Amino acid sequence: MPLADQRTDFVRHGLREEDADPDPFRQFQLWFDQAVAAGEHEPTAMTLATCSPDGKPSARIVLLKICDQRGLAFFTNFHSRKGRELANNPFAALVFNWPTLERQVRVEGRVELVSDAESDEYFATRPLGSRLGAWASEQSAVIPGRDELERQHRELEARYPDGQVPRPPHWGGYRVVPEIFEFWQGRPSRLHDRLRYRRVDDRWVVERLAP
Repeated sequence: MPLADQRTDFVRHGLREEDADPDPFRQFQLWFDQAVAAGEHEPTAMTLATCSPDGKPSARIVLLKICDQRGLAFFTNFHSRKGRELANNPFAALVFNWPTLERQVRVEGRVELVSDAESDEYFATRPLGSRLGAWASEQSAVIPGRDELERQHRELEARYPDGQVPRPPHWGGYRVVPEIFEFWQGRPSRLHDRLRYRRVDDRWVVERLAP
């Protein structure tokens, strides 16, 4: 089928101002819980967009690991491309796509490091292989081949036979502190519902955007 003929009409839900929670964090939690209940594959998966100092954007999928009134946090290697870009330009955009419910959520805001204690706490919950991988992988660096990556992983297994792997100093969490939330609900005839929450001082202003 030609790409131009690939279409879906969205008919499952609507989103009206009177039904939306005035707090975007609570609204996000409601939609996230519904995404989990609906069986969305990887409901924590979110596209993270960052930007280089010369204005070139890049995007990749990361996983949401902390969500509270402080913001939305993920964990990664500080030396990765995203880590380097965030060091130079500490702002980012996130997109969640939950197709089963015909919904998207967009988040934009500044980025800060989570505390060492939070990074340590989350790192300790990771499977052993993932903790070793955080040491073995120089994320985003050019390597000669997969054999080199697997060799380093084996060496680390031998170094930590008891499984007590410390968190690497170059690995930890970033928190996106939202300035904007947008909740997108697919509707028939492409007349989608878009509610944007915009932080103004210490309050949230809710606005409807044209689709």
